[in-house]
Amino acid sequence: MYPVRDEWFVGVVRLGVTLSERLLTELDEIVKKVGYPSRSKAIQDSVESFVTEHRWLREQKGERTGVIVLVYDHEVRGVEDYLTDTEHEYSSVICSSTHIHLTKRDCLEAIVVRGEAPRIRDLSERLRTRRGVKQAKLTVVSQ
Repeated sequence: MYPVRDEWFVGVVRLGVTLSERLLTELDEIVKKVGYPSRSKAIQDSVESFVTEHRWLREQKGERTGVIVLVYDHEVRGVEDYLTDTEHEYSSVICSSTHIHLTKRDCLEAIVVRGEAPRIRDLSERLRTRRGVKQAKLTVVSQ
């Protein structure tokens, strides 16, 4: 990676990102629809949101309440067993769970959580990083 020397770009680093054609097409549609000046600005906003969310989650302490929403491909080998085993391991913070069949392969799981923030964060990260999980979002409500 080579730093750009133009003064307008001071403190800015260029990087390459690999996206599927489908994802790039969807990104371009959103950029146009929302009115972003460029793909770069849309990606910057997305990365900023991602970093802010993770920083906020790392800094949370005390008891929190929230929901973890997962979309996963149940045909990926071992994913259902892993999710079930992990949910049992974290049963002290899981209040309830709802399972919905989205398509022939995809399922949505909404897991209501309440407990110490670090424990909820650990659960969310373990679920999010599992192969077969397509999307994962933790929303914590203010108390």
